[in-house]
Amino acid sequence: MKFNKAYFALIIMLLPFFSQAQNRGIPVYSDYLTDNLYLLHPSMAGASTNNKIRLTARQQWFDVEDAPSLQTLSINGRVGEKVGVGAILYNDSNGNFSQQGAYLTFAYHLMLSGGWDNLNMLSFGVNVGVGQEKLDETGFGIPDPINTRSVQSDAFFNVDFGLSYYFREFFAHFTVKNIIPQERDIFFQDETLAALTNQRQYVGSLGYVISPRSSDWSFEPSVLVHFREQTVETNVDANIKVYRTFDFGMLWGGLSYRRSLDGAEYNGGGSLVQSQKLQYITPFLGINYKNFMFAYTYSYQANSVVLTNSGFHQITLGYNFGGEGERFECNCPAINF
Repeated sequence: MKFNKAYFALIIMLLPFFSQAQNRGIPVYSDYLTDNLYLLHPSMAGASTNNKIRLTARQQWFDVEDAPSLQTLSINGRVGEKVGVGAILYNDSNGNFSQQGAYLTFAYHLMLSGGWDNLNMLSFGVNVGVGQEKLDETGFGIPDPINTRSVQSDAFFNVDFGLSYYFREFFAHFTVKNIIPQERDIFFQDETLAALTNQRQYVGSLGYVISPRSSDWSFEPSVLVHFREQTVETNVDANIKVYRTFDFGMLWGGLSYRRSLDGAEYNGGGSLVQSQKLQYITPFLGINYKNFMFAYTYSYQANSVVLTNSGFHQITLGYNFGGEGERFECNCPAINF
């Protein structure tokens, strides 16, 4: 299908709403790169030698009214030697649509090696989540039989399941989100419309920490693949993260490039047909000072046709507690810090 530039710009503007409308739970952004893997993978609850509290605030397009925003508060830690637990609260809003919810997490960590000198750990995790969606139609002035001109709400329950594997500096994660199919009554009140019942998503990632000998620097290349089953959408992240250790803690940062494998064609003028796929460039910077963590993330949409160039901003605050015991003899920041 071909679009002119005006229609294509409108589609790009509405993409976040459509994406959120078919998503339940926390959207998949780049916050996992700021020492927040637990937001994506329930198997990371209690995986670290520290217990962690993380608070995030993300805002898109400061110059656009009612632009998408997300806030999360999470805590996770180890109970005993093998059990991890965690909890997440989140608020996600986008114009007239919003969702709030909470997850409780149980994780189990199976040590495949015998001691702290050789990290070899397989982890399993389950999220059980409840939430509520709201669609505010009070400001919709367009006459339509399905427009109630009221605030609609719909409660939901769902489950995520994840696996993580760490072998010294190598790591891999895989999570299935929104396992239970559910109808979206808040959007599909007309029986003639096809309801979107499958919100299942798959998130997989792997990477390796490169640690030169006698150096305070470490380099972590990684890749993440995110797939939505019903809409057959795929995003791929290519990431590089750099760490520098100091006496007070650690300074780290990096760059992420996200590209959608799906796109649309549009008329670039005359008979010229062009194609565009969503792509984001995301630099981030963070610091661990003793038990505290601070990080800033900026995402730039690198497309020729965009709604605005103001970008997406996110701040992450964290605190680590516990973990006064031994650490694994590997350069594996997600586990040891």
